Amino acid sequence: MSQLHFYKFYLEFGFLRKAFRHKFRLPPPSSDFLADIIGLQKKQTTGDPSKMMQGSLPSASSEVTINLQNDPIIQKYGSKKVGLTRCLLTKEEMKTFHFPLQDFPDCENFVPTKCNGSITESSPLFGLDCEMCLTSKGRELTRISLVAEGGWCVMDELVKPDNRILDYLTSFSGITKKILNPVTTRLKDVQRQLKALLPPDAVLVGHSLDFDLRALKMIHPYVIDTSLLYVREQGRRFKLKFLAKAILGKDIQCPDRLGHDATEDARTTLELARYFLKYGPKKIAELNLEALASHQELQASVQEQRNTAEVVQQPNTSVLECLDSVGQKLLFLTREADASELSSSRNCQTVKCLSNKEVLEQARMEIPLFPFSIVQFSFEPFSPSLTEEMDKRMRIKWTEMSTVYAGPFSKNCNLRALKRLFKSFGSVQSMTLVLETHQPHLCIQYEVLEAAQLAIESLHGVLVDGTCIKVQRPVTELTLDCDTLVKELEQDSENRGTIYLSGVSETFKEHLLQQSNLFFGLEAVILPKDLKSGKHKKYCFLKFKTFGSAHRALSILTGKDWKLKGRHALTSRHLHAWLRALPPESKRPLGLRVIPPASEQQALQTLKVDHPKIAAWRWGRKIGNLSHSLCPGTLCLILLPGTESTHGSHCGLGLMGIKGEEESTTLNMCS
Repeated sequence: MSQLHFYKFYLEFGFLRKAFRHKFRLPPPSSDFLADIIGLQKKQTTGDPSKMMQGSLPSASSEVTINLQNDPIIQKYGSKKVGLTRCLLTKEEMKTFHFPLQDFPDCENFVPTKCNGSITESSPLFGLDCEMCLTSKGRELTRISLVAEGGWCVMDELVKPDNRILDYLTSFSGITKKILNPVTTRLKDVQRQLKALLPPDAVLVGHSLDFDLRALKMIHPYVIDTSLLYVREQGRRFKLKFLAKAILGKDIQCPDRLGHDATEDARTTLELARYFLKYGPKKIAELNLEALASHQELQASVQEQRNTAEVVQQPNTSVLECLDSVGQKLLFLTREADASELSSSRNCQTVKCLSNKEVLEQARMEIPLFPFSIVQFSFEPFSPSLTEEMDKRMRIKWTEMSTVYAGPFSKNCNLRALKRLFKSFGSVQSMTLVLETHQPHLCIQYEVLEAAQLAIESLHGVLVDGTCIKVQRPVTELTLDCDTLVKELEQDSENRGTIYLSGVSETFKEHLLQQSNLFFGLEAVILPKDLKSGKHKKYCFLKFKTFGSAHRALSILTGKDWKLKGRHALTSRHLHAWLRALPPESKRPLGLRVIPPASEQQALQTLKVDHPKIAAWRWGRKIGNLSHSLCPGTLCLILLPGTESTHGSHCGLGLMGIKGEEESTTLNMCS
């Protein structure tokens, strides 16, 4: 059973949705799903984890021989030495990584340096590093250090923020209230001083320099960012501390020191830039930084385990090995016909049953005696042809749910203004003018369900150009239960603390962080990107710890100051990922009936015993009965392993919850 089946029969799985509050996508089914989950195929030899990792680390020479051309630094810069101007970030890169630039809407009050654009290969480099604190308006500058090429410090100033300080961030900045109390220097003084110090052809060098320039509220177009100069795989970045040790052999940001030394960090970035220019990309690629960083991260992980646990387990240790190491056994309950290689494991107690009913009865008796149990219910799988038909119908249903018809409009209506109005609710896949009716209507297909629902809630029954319009979904067999489904999706635990917003700008995230004191409990900002252009779309999702925090944030963000439109979310992150992965449905008129294959028509039209809807309800009921018998505090995971069909593999679904969690959550929401 895959995600497809869960959302196809979403309303039938009422207990699973409420009791198991966290959902996640599983990969498509493997040849032995259960063995993969328990880790039977991932056993490793025992021994000291740190020695094992050291032994498995590939040597630099062998790695270079195989992968040098695939190194991201070589792919970006080539293997020959490069000049200073080649290391500068392009304007497009500065846009991508949110550097302050002239004429950007969020940089209106930023001060430009006196750079005149006369950059050459011999232009002077200046290392820059800033430390910040958290104030009522976001992050503000508390210290700036500027280092010239010779390594001497030309500027090192403490700065008093203009707004009330909430957190000095001492562990990073080293700044305390006592240190900052006597300081009188303000941001405008630093801006004036920096503008006077930097020559017209200065190149600023720093690590994640965009944060420093934004703290300074200054614009400088010629920068080398060492976090982007030393390119890492998959868009990740090396830490400055790591680069200093791996490239220069220097130890910086030592743990026994209070906070970072801004002058030391500025000087280090300068030395890293000079090293890159002197030795070139090939020399850096040969250092095999990626493997070295991965090795250090593994060593740090092992050290942390040693410090915090009596029994150190190696990475990817199987469930069986974990239990064996503490003298415990795994309980595995299954039907006789489905007993797997788990049965032969010496630290697994296997109970073979004749039916699902017996599995359930044995589970109720045996589970309290074991710390970790696997209960395998076996059901007749959905046929591949039915799974493919469900897939097609679900894609059509989601398209129809995300589509609205609006009208009537006057024959001389301003079509451009109407399009602007409907696009304000979210990204539009298509917008068509319907002229088959006496007065024009619009058919708008939105990219996400939330946008369509927001348009219906905002405009249905509203006067537009003197005419009261209707905004509604197409009425088809697939949308008849849409109102019920939308209400249930809104109540889903994955969506309760999440809100949808439309009309967000490129710099929305930064504005949000600057006023973070208004948004308590914010856990994640999800900014979808256009796959072709790489740009952020004009909508986003904000995830909060509680429904109350989400509701308060929604009222603030949709108020007059932010000029955004939004509502509570209807589709969780794993569902978005699944919907994006579905192949596009061929064009067809909305409302056209989808006729199932002849062999499936009877099963779909009658609710007989083996109907998939009844089967799904029974699956949920079995799991519900087992859940009710468990002790409070039991961690429960349901793993639905996915299916195969003639259309291809369908991802499975994981559900997780703690017995009793749903009751306490309900009480918290009520109070």
